[in-house]
Amino acid sequence: MYSVNYHRAASIADAAKLLKNGDAKLLSGGMTLIPAMKTRLAAPSDVVDISRLKDLQGVKVSGNTVTIGAATTHYDVSVDEKLRKVCPALAHMASLIGDPAVRHKGTIGGSVANNDPAADYPAALLALDATIVTNKREIAAAKFFKGLFETALKDGEIITAVTFTAPAKAAYEKFRNPASRYAIVGVFVTKGKDGVRAAVTGAGDEGVFRSKEVEAALTKNFDASALDGIKVSAKGLMSDMHASADYRANLIAVMAKRAVAAANA
Repeated sequence: MYSVNYHRAASIADAAKLLKNGDAKLLSGGMTLIPAMKTRLAAPSDVVDISRLKDLQGVKVSGNTVTIGAATTHYDVSVDEKLRKVCPALAHMASLIGDPAVRHKGTIGGSVANNDPAADYPAALLALDATIVTNKREIAAAKFFKGLFETALKDGEIITAVTFTAPAKAAYEKFRNPASRYAIVGVFVTKGKDGVRAAVTGAGDEGVFRSKEVEAALTKNFDASALDGIKVSAKGLMSDMHASADYRANLIAVMAKRAVAAANA
């Protein structure tokens, strides 16, 4: 085992200061960092634990405006009654992540910061036109997710919360890997005052993206029938041991259709 220094941050400011130590990394739920350290894909000199910072925990709802602290666990998102009233789709999505152990430890901030190409939250935040709040600025979701495991975060920047306006209708459906429960394809659809948005995770070579084909069809008619016979291009989609690009293209249409049906239910 290599040497690593562990720090429990006393505040967000303290965490930002500790991040300046060598090659320091933030630890929240640890669902990505700890496995990476075990396999030597990551070897930080320091680990800065922010999981117990109360300022980063909890769900706040004011009218249709939702703010979720970065250290809020998937489980807490899934069971929050205020959230389930204004945006049940996000609470339901959180309930589908991993297994109970993952849901009780993993956090929304950690998921967003790592931007795994098969993670659920990036699709939700992109479809919800959410804003990612850091200790230094606010970043629109459309500008935050840059590619595979890549975001707009800069050195020393810490996600503190995500915020969005709950849409009139929303739903998420995913085709899960039976072992990892990551999305082979997941589609989050929303309909609000600014129109229709459909974000896809698990399928793109460059990570999460919006489906122009699905959005165009649903803008004309926000009904599952509007997606009958829709052709989603396989260009730019992943092919791997789990699914080919063509299969993922078909799954996007299928998951989108199920999501719209759920949103209208």
